[in-house]
Amino acid sequence: MKAFLIDDEPIAIDRLRVLIQEHGRVEIVGAGTAPAEVLPAIRESAPDVLFLDIEMPGLSGFELLEQLGSPQPLVVFTTAYDQYALDAFKVNSIDYLLKPIERADLARALAKLERVLHGAEAPGNLVALLEQVRAALARKEPEYLVRVPSRTGERVDFVDVADVTHFYAKDKLTFAATPAKHYALDVAITDLEPRLDPRHWLRIHRSTLVTSARSRKSTRGSPARRSSD
Repeated sequence: MKAFLIDDEPIAIDRLRVLIQEHGRVEIVGAGTAPAEVLPAIRESAPDVLFLDIEMPGLSGFELLEQLGSPQPLVVFTTAYDQYALDAFKVNSIDYLLKPIERADLARALAKLERVLHGAEAPGNLVALLEQVRAALARKEPEYLVRVPSRTGERVDFVDVADVTHFYAKDKLTFAATPAKHYALDVAITDLEPRLDPRHWLRIHRSTLVTSARSRKSTRGSPARRSSD
């Protein structure tokens, strides 16, 4: 089975590549973080399956498939948002992997792909399915990050946004601060901000994002407001 990986986060591609290679049944023929730029490489490599992120800047996973045209490979969507009408992704040749991707989920998706490629399971109607998913998304409120990946060498940790007190930029890196540890992230503050729920996050400096509750607490506790001052 030949696979092509597309995700705008390099750390996500690295993790998926490692997990796929552990299985030894899949040849990765290409990967890319810029969906608009990988279209020629996808056509040239003719993969059996695309592991495709949904939300990407410039070109979404759905839009990439539209531009790819026919014939199309099988598709496994990858997403960090568990509200993405996931039941719809379970139809026939299309599957999904919820980030952070777990080994058991990947094994399930690969087994399903093999059944389709060997003729044991019929492929579904991609166009019809995409229309179902689009309709479901149109009825939903915007989805925001619930986890952020952090890489240290070969190790990848996924940090729950709910545990983060603030994000900050320092020395050209972005960090997620939790009470236990500060995690380095492979994303810029400017790219991170629109992916956080504005009801809970506030930018107080060009290099700092804090939870709204923490911001209010800091303001109430500032020296100018203390009665003892």
